[in-house]
Amino acid sequence: MSRKPVHLAVYDTYADWETGHATAYLARAGYEIRTVGPSHEPVTSIGGLRIQPADALDDVRPDASSLLILPGADLWDAGDQLAPFARKAREFLAAGVPVAAICGATAGLAREGLLDEREHTSAISFYLAATEYKGGSRYMDADAVTDRGLITAGPTEPVAFAREILGLLGVYEGEVLDAWYRLFHDSDVTAYAVLEGAR
Repeated sequence: MSRKPVHLAVYDTYADWETGHATAYLARAGYEIRTVGPSHEPVTSIGGLRIQPADALDDVRPDASSLLILPGADLWDAGDQLAPFARKAREFLAAGVPVAAICGATAGLAREGLLDEREHTSAISFYLAATEYKGGSRYMDADAVTDRGLITAGPTEPVAFAREILGLLGVYEGEVLDAWYRLFHDSDVTAYAVLEGAR
């Protein structure tokens, strides 16, 4: 079955460890992972990885994508340099295409007003409160939250973040999704047999 690509945003200082579980298992399921930068110029992650974006942000269209993933980055809290990515997330959600944001990217979405009417989570409630957004009453103290096509998670929950992504796109479901999470989050070796049985 042909699937539209998943778009992974990359920008200077992006947190390269936050999206690896998700992109690895999306790729295994047949999704092409396309990196999206502010332009085609290389960017450098917090971990020092230099990435050449496949696409420039202005060229990415929701109708040609299955999902937009926004990792955290120091730049989310250092001005408005990444605001165009939050605006692109608005475009995706308006078109009915899901968005997944983790760590600092949740603050970027809060500033854009995208968390005002959706349940969500982040690093901690007062981190988002500092953005002066209007969605504080919808904050949930949870590892990851999905609400109407928007996934949010805090910086310590890359596995839960991936679980929500894999579930939303139907890569794994039910007990198989639960087993995947138990294997990678809890090191539960009994979960491996469930995953192998689902192949």
